[in-house]
Amino acid sequence: MAAENLPLHINAAVDLRQTRRNVLLKGVDVDACVGSMISLDSGGGPVLLAVNSAARPCAWMETTIGAGAQRALRGKGGVRCTPLSDGVLTLGAAEFTITDMESQGAH
Repeated sequence: MAAENLPLHINAAVDLRQTRRNVLLKGVDVDACVGSMISLDSGGGPVLLAVNSAARPCAWMETTIGAGAQRALRGKGGVRCTPLSDGVLTLGAAEFTITDMESQGAH
């Protein structure tokens, strides 16, 4: 999920715990990456992920974030990915790359 899409206007303290997302990226329109393969490297080597589909926000967002959160996250609630390689992501800066799926043998 992109940090810029967190509904801070609803709840200034919202973070990943309330959105039920695993990775928060800043400065990346990850919602536009559906159908791509991405690489994240937080220093331990790249982790490859296939970006499969949009993660649609559920009604639970209204409880954990506040009224209007589900609607505010529609179309920008992050993505669902399949890991394509082993690796470890750590908290902090990471290098984000969109990788050509054809060159990796993925179809």
